[in-house]
Amino acid sequence: MTMEVDILEISDRSAKFILSNTTSAFANGIRRAMLADVPTLAIDDVNIYDNTSVLYDEQLALRFGLVPLTSDIVDFIPLDECSCEDTCPACQVSLTLSVEGPKMVYSGDLVSSDPKVQPADRNVPIVELKEGHKVVIEAIAHMGFGKNHAKWQAGVACGYKNMPIIIINGCDNCGVCVDKCPRGIIHLEPTGAVVSKEDLLKCSLCKLCEGICDLGSISVKEDERSFIFSSESDGSYTSRELILNAGKVIKDKASRMREILNLL
Repeated sequence: MTMEVDILEISDRSAKFILSNTTSAFANGIRRAMLADVPTLAIDDVNIYDNTSVLYDEQLALRFGLVPLTSDIVDFIPLDECSCEDTCPACQVSLTLSVEGPKMVYSGDLVSSDPKVQPADRNVPIVELKEGHKVVIEAIAHMGFGKNHAKWQAGVACGYKNMPIIIINGCDNCGVCVDKCPRGIIHLEPTGAVVSKEDLLKCSLCKLCEGICDLGSISVKEDERSFIFSSESDGSYTSRELILNAGKVIKDKASRMREILNLL
């Protein structure tokens, strides 16, 4: 059977979709790829020429490193895969900052050498400068992986659960399951307790309703080949790009594995 994807919600930063006709191994592979294997740009080296702010140089560099940058998986390659020895536009981008107080320094004050690479959020506060304070730096952003450091983690909240299967037969309308359900998705009708198709997605698979029913009228199971995914992006990529890039990463790994096995 062909794998199916049904989009429930999607925006620039988040997505919710149903992945059907696949295995838990593949579903978990997508989750792990979004969190750890999709390369992104992040500030890795900071040259500090002047810093009279209240923050130590190390604290200031750390804050710059955690600013998400818009990335392109096609235009850049990870640093450890690049053959360059010094400055290289294929694996790094330079961003500069020169500000004087009094003012609050935000991520949007960074000036990038590449128009495509900008802070994903321009209002991330870095440091507050008082009168006479000054910060002059050059930040070098490299392409890296979330599995090596959190600053390269494009997916910030990616997870899934099995699609619930709720079967109700022989209900006597006692209502105890309605009161027990923590999500409030079970409703009573003249024919008995029911769960709508829309509310089914909200089920947490806690099975409290199944356990409280003395008649054994409720059965809660998991569809082992269907998964409800939720994902969020830090802004390095749109949620759509993050999901597609995760799929591309898995495809590339499978291709390399096949090439290795063919050599045996």
